[in-house]
Amino acid sequence: MTTAPSTVTSVDPLILYGETFSSRLLLGTSRYPSPRILEDAVRKAQPAMLTASLRRQNVSTNDSPNRFWDMLRQLDVPVLPNTAGCHSVQEVITTAQMAREVFETSWIKLELIGDDYTLQPDTLNLVDAASRLIKDGFKVLPYCTEDLVLCQRLVDVGCQAIMPWAAPIGTGKGPINPYALRTLRERLSVPMIVDAGLGLPSHACQVMEWGFDGVLLNTAVALAQDPIRMAGAFASATQAGRDAYRSGTMTEQHAAQPSTPVLGTPFWHQA
Repeated sequence: MTTAPSTVTSVDPLILYGETFSSRLLLGTSRYPSPRILEDAVRKAQPAMLTASLRRQNVSTNDSPNRFWDMLRQLDVPVLPNTAGCHSVQEVITTAQMAREVFETSWIKLELIGDDYTLQPDTLNLVDAASRLIKDGFKVLPYCTEDLVLCQRLVDVGCQAIMPWAAPIGTGKGPINPYALRTLRERLSVPMIVDAGLGLPSHACQVMEWGFDGVLLNTAVALAQDPIRMAGAFASATQAGRDAYRSGTMTEQHAAQPSTPVLGTPFWHQA
């Protein structure tokens, strides 16, 4: 697989299933105002992967059939097919196998929807779907909730990375359960990419500060007033959060602490 253009230092790459990526931002490809804006946003963000649904395979325009796929190839960014819209394990398996043939990749973003209103993953059948895909040779990145037990079970069946949501898809609410997400990060050692629900660059920075390994987003960029600029903002925020995490943040204090020593100052008086 060809890796995306470098946006971060090579001493701290994102590693998934033994493969190295130079960015910690993954970007979706739907709902952009135009193909040109999508292309410019991708070039601005330089993401590690681009997610795409198999359902868009037959998308074409009158002047250029399959223009969407031609553009993705020209961008030279690895494509992460997803099983969006699947509601059963068998539907997931069939879609993933078709995607492997179409995109010529064993990478798959596993989406198994259990509720059409919230688009919450089907937590009861997700582990079974992941297990079957892994046995079939896929590199599975499962979209899941922040439930610790569910995520542990996904790791147990062979998922070398997981993608918990911050909030329901497309809401832009940011992390609605910080305690659960931070607990998840503390308990599991596999790479974790926060997928869905991020609305602001500050949301991406926040979860990266907590130690998450990357973020995946779509709507927050695609529906921004200026998607290209927003793509760059998310890329910068993602890296800033990673840098902050690796730097080691200061310990929060309960009382004010002077940043400048008062001892030896000319007018200092002890009360």
